[in-house]
Amino acid sequence: MKNGKIGYAVVGLGIGKAHVDAAAASKKCELVAVCDLIQAKLDKVVERYPGTLTYLDFDEMLKNPEIDVVSICLPSAMHAEFAVRAMEAGKNVLVEKPIDITVDAAMKIEEARVRTGKIAGVIHQNRNNAVMKPIKEALDSGCLGKLILGTFAVKWYRDQHYYEGWHGTWDMDGGGSLMNQAVHTVDLMQWLMGDVESVHSTMGIYDHDIETEDLTASIVKFKSGATATFVSTTCAYPGISTDIQLYGTGGTIEADADILKRWILRDSDDAEEEEAEMLEKYGGGNRAAEKNDPMLVTGHASMVENMLDAVINHTDPQILPLEAIKSVRIVNAVYESARTGKTIYFD
Repeated sequence: MKNGKIGYAVVGLGIGKAHVDAAAASKKCELVAVCDLIQAKLDKVVERYPGTLTYLDFDEMLKNPEIDVVSICLPSAMHAEFAVRAMEAGKNVLVEKPIDITVDAAMKIEEARVRTGKIAGVIHQNRNNAVMKPIKEALDSGCLGKLILGTFAVKWYRDQHYYEGWHGTWDMDGGGSLMNQAVHTVDLMQWLMGDVESVHSTMGIYDHDIETEDLTASIVKFKSGATATFVSTTCAYPGISTDIQLYGTGGTIEADADILKRWILRDSDDAEEEEAEMLEKYGGGNRAAEKNDPMLVTGHASMVENMLDAVINHTDPQILPLEAIKSVRIVNAVYESARTGKTIYFD
């Protein structure tokens, strides 16, 4: 604790900068420290948030008794190792996506959570996009009828410069367009559509000099009987859309990331009026929704706030390790199917 608030720290100042900003903005915590191997990145944080302690050594940072929560924002294959070290040092952890690049590594976080009694949450902030709440409610309530089909397509772009570091490597990134960019949408797919039965996939390298793929295409079958197509790419110049489309016997819902595009329910008293109302609320994405509802929090800030609430109230965070592992299992099944040409079945 620091100044009567939860003490917060962040290791890794790539995507970790979003965690830093969220912690600094929160009324529930105090940004205590940041850790990175590059001094210039540390200096920039101090310029923005004077008084923040900086560390080049992670273990030294963990010795600080004022730190209660550490955000783990390192290259994906380092998540489990550093999360476990933090929990064993008595810190709660919030881990960036993906939880790690293999199920076995990710399970070490769950085992450490149980062993130490510390809180471990995982970042999948797209579940908190404003439009996701009504979509999830429509599915769970049966308003969309029996779910038949989902189409998911992450059509993004990354130039070659993006891949000059650890991105696009199997040992540190665990994959390319699917594991890094599209894993958020894989999480949404399984959260919305349910348990996966099988995947059959193809992948390739089309526009980058990298080890991993920059495009995948999959047919995903669910235990409910529904089917989905899933596409990921970082070749779609200049970055097109994130399609999330759901079709049931009772209607259709379509979105582009956080922006609602279609909302047609068969049993609505006035389908056109209802769609117009939903598009007015959610057609402008998160920013418009936040303007209409000052209490709404989206993005990384929503996950940091949820983590802080879990620590304060001694409750589980929104996404526990076992939940986050589901998307990693699906991603690795896609890669296995693409490599072997076989359909991969889930237990």
